[in-house]
Amino acid sequence: MSESTFTESSYYDNNIVTLVGKIISPPELSHEIYGEKYYSTQLAVSRLSEKMDYIPITISERLFGEYYPTPNDHVKIIGQYRSYNNYSGVGNRLILTVFVKEILYISEADEEDFEKSKSMSNVNPNQIYLNGFICKEPTYRTTPFNREISDVLLAVNRSYKKSDYIPCIAWGRNAKYVQSLSVGTNIKVWGRIQSREYQKHISETEVVNKTAYEVSISKLEIVE
Repeated sequence: MSESTFTESSYYDNNIVTLVGKIISPPELSHEIYGEKYYSTQLAVSRLSEKMDYIPITISERLFGEYYPTPNDHVKIIGQYRSYNNYSGVGNRLILTVFVKEILYISEADEEDFEKSKSMSNVNPNQIYLNGFICKEPTYRTTPFNREISDVLLAVNRSYKKSDYIPCIAWGRNAKYVQSLSVGTNIKVWGRIQSREYQKHISETEVVNKTAYEVSISKLEIVE
């Protein structure tokens, strides 16, 4: 791998994302703050089942250095999962993106080594840790295949007195457990970011295809 000051522990706080995947679209200018430009693109991240999640990411121009992300580049990133209100009226009301703090480009040789290690030790290329507060009463339901699910909305504090609102899904016994928790409960969750396609009925004759992004919880605990 190319040289980098890649230190996962340096960002150990209440919102940590680690992803390994392939950039699938050219970065497009998203916005500019105090002269610093931010670009958005998507990262294709494989699940252990070999299916893919397509995750939006936001990168500052200051992280490009001598590299400019291009489609098919394989990268490892560390960042935070953030939410923004969408006032455009187009798409989802809540925009979710991984705000990149560090990026490491992976060569073809390193990628082969990573794929080997993944198959041998089940290395997870998609990991997230959140420490936040339940800000909406969890919704419990069962699927047609009788799988238990609870939808949980977490408010995760950020600097400058801001918060990110992250939709999460708990399964099985975690779903049963979290449904009994009240609004304001402080919990820690571990899991992965997933993308999910669904259809929304606009009218009796019109249906649009949309994408939902959420955290699939594999482990959770209450903060005492």
